[in-house]
Amino acid sequence: MKLRSLVPFRETGALTQPGFGLFGLHREIDRLFNEFAQVPGANGGSANLVPNIDISETDKAIEVSAEMPGLERKDVEISIEDDALTIRGEKKIEEDQKDKNVQHSERCYGVFMRVLQLPPGVDPSSVQAMMSNGVLKITIPKPAKPEPKKIEVKEAPKETTKKAA
Repeated sequence: MKLRSLVPFRETGALTQPGFGLFGLHREIDRLFNEFAQVPGANGGSANLVPNIDISETDKAIEVSAEMPGLERKDVEISIEDDALTIRGEKKIEEDQKDKNVQHSERCYGVFMRVLQLPPGVDPSSVQAMMSNGVLKITIPKPAKPEPKKIEVKEAPKETTKKAA
């Protein structure tokens, strides 16, 4: 293998092609780290464990759906603190697989966590979560928007001063 094939844009003889620059270098480093993190079987099969989510909004609520195949309700924990929704979970290795000599595995196991910023004023007691067929659905009622209030400006009370006799 040629060392030249590992260096970006080496085939033209320069590392600084148009559009590469500092931001291009940053994107390339991010891409390399993402590829490294997505290697199947890395860290005992824990790559790609972060659940994919959809966030939608209606007039009255924010709805979050997360794909969690192979998980049950007891494997998932949801909390709200400081206007942040945290979804934690753990996908454990199946008991019958521990006794087997697995030749190849692309399934992911381990602990994951997703944190989503919520609008200020969400009431944690009104949030509902349901799980069905490996899909977690969280419904977060929107906080009531404060109505603008007109404040009347009043006359300051006049000070009564007594003259010294």
